[in-house]
Amino acid sequence: MKKSYKIDVDCALCASKIEAAAKNVDGVKDCVVNFMMQKMIVDFSEGCDREKVMNDVRSASKKVERDAEIYI
Repeated sequence: MKKSYKIDVDCALCASKIEAAAKNVDGVKDCVVNFMMQKMIVDFSEGCDREKVMNDVRSASKKVERDAEIYI
């Protein structure tokens, strides 16, 4: 299942780092971060707890870019 989230990120490189970090989170099948639209589209694995996965995605993104925000 895919879901879109609003993000606040300052540069395209930061968006790319966040996308890569999110793709490594258990429960994420795929992730695309669109810097220009300030959106993150997450494709979740079947049967996962989306809230937990998004908390893990948020934590992973904070490790690579402290100032970025993902609005869940």
